[in-house]
Amino acid sequence: MDRTQGIEALQSRQTPWDFVIIGGGATGLGCAVDAAARGYDTLLLEMHDFAKATSSRSTKLVHGGVRYLEQGNVSLVFEALKERERLQDNAPHLVSNLPFVVPSYKWWEAPYYGIGMKVYDLLAGSQNFGRSQYLDRNQTIERLPTVETDGLRGGILYFDGQFDDTRLAVNMAQTADEQGGVLLNYMKATDLKKTNGAVDGVVAECQETGATFDIEARSVINATGIFTDTIRQMDDPSAGTTLRPSRGTHIVLDKSFLPGDSAIMVPKTDDGRVLFAIPWHDRVVVGTTEAEVDEVSMEPTPGHEELDFLLTHAQRYLAKDPGPEDVRSVYAGIRPLVAPPGSNGDTSDISREHQLNVSDSGLVTISGGKWTTYRKMAEDTIDRAARHAELARRPSQTDDLRLHGWHQNPEQFGDLALYGADAEALGGLMEEHPHLQTPLDERLPIRAGQVVWAARHEMARTVEDVLARRTRCLLLDAQASIDVAPRVAELMAEERDLPPSWVDDQVEAFTEVARNYLMPSIPA
Repeated sequence: MDRTQGIEALQSRQTPWDFVIIGGGATGLGCAVDAAARGYDTLLLEMHDFAKATSSRSTKLVHGGVRYLEQGNVSLVFEALKERERLQDNAPHLVSNLPFVVPSYKWWEAPYYGIGMKVYDLLAGSQNFGRSQYLDRNQTIERLPTVETDGLRGGILYFDGQFDDTRLAVNMAQTADEQGGVLLNYMKATDLKKTNGAVDGVVAECQETGATFDIEARSVINATGIFTDTIRQMDDPSAGTTLRPSRGTHIVLDKSFLPGDSAIMVPKTDDGRVLFAIPWHDRVVVGTTEAEVDEVSMEPTPGHEELDFLLTHAQRYLAKDPGPEDVRSVYAGIRPLVAPPGSNGDTSDISREHQLNVSDSGLVTISGGKWTTYRKMAEDTIDRAARHAELARRPSQTDDLRLHGWHQNPEQFGDLALYGADAEALGGLMEEHPHLQTPLDERLPIRAGQVVWAARHEMARTVEDVLARRTRCLLLDAQASIDVAPRVAELMAEERDLPPSWVDDQVEAFTEVARNYLMPSIPA
């Protein structure tokens, strides 16, 4: 995957693309994989970096959605459970089985939630990751050594999936590239082209050079997540808003707060939401919240009330009470929830099902949905867009399409397991150049070779791309990431033959972003 080659392919194109996809998050990348795998000429444009916004800020779960079951949305749960198994089959280096425990402190909780989990098992059928079971008090403590034991009666054990969202996004981009698609990050769609009122292309601007491109397409797909309405209104200035965005916030703690390999699921918090405490990359992720917002942003700032809420609930369920000083990083993302007409209730009640729309001018918009169902969303979108553009019918190939990096036993690669099949070549690079084996900071799981690999093979263009998305350092320890940014910039500059001024600019830009991931002082 090489950005320079992508620019050259864009410049040399003489005929319209079958599909131009705007947006490089989970949905857009999924559409690119699906379209390219069918043999369609496919171009994806992302104005920042792949998975920069919502898609990098999930709770790191591939799941059917226990909460949606309680809401009665059985069809969404059933679809998500099917997609969960497909994703584990197609990307076993990134998707793993995770045990969850629902601790019970009241007499009715175990039987009530136990029945729900049995229904979850039933819906999963042969695709189940493991059967749920009741745990007594001692078994619960064995699974969760640091759970709050005061009043603990027992728990319910069930199983779901866990993944690394941005590593999956990078592998999806690589897969689309391998299938013949062209993907460009830092390429912003600034306008839609029309002939006789029909959308037939886009105008794009390179965010690095300022160069503009007139791009022709048989179909344009709007897969921009939180910016869905921006593109819709580019098509039709009178178009109303369809999104009711909400902010979800997480905090990241040291592994000592939840040792072992089991997660905690709290089925009902003070505001009625589900809350998780999840082991992830030798840390503990606690989240999430639901705060309706008026404006969307690439870098939303967590509210003090949300952070206090997360700490309060973590203290309630963990014997070792975390304080603000224990938080390694905070992160927030905006959910692009699609609200039905006249909806004015709580955003947590809005369905996570996706919606597909074709405007009078032919702009195809896919919105809503969730990471787990990205493949099905993409399949539906390309089916609909191909029909509308009167392209030759070609069935989806992604049911069992192995994503880039697929490896049957990734665990053999140790701390490089997330790279899957690429781990061998990455390890070889570091063996060939021993200085690249050097860990950059004892607080972070990153070595110099990973920086070079990201710039050379994964289209990382900035320090933020490397520390936030090609690796997960920014989410694991914000301060350590700020400290290591100068060395990352130097390695990237050396790899790409960039001047010292680029290094200085990158360190400044990354530090500005990373400060939002530091735990702020919460007013008493």
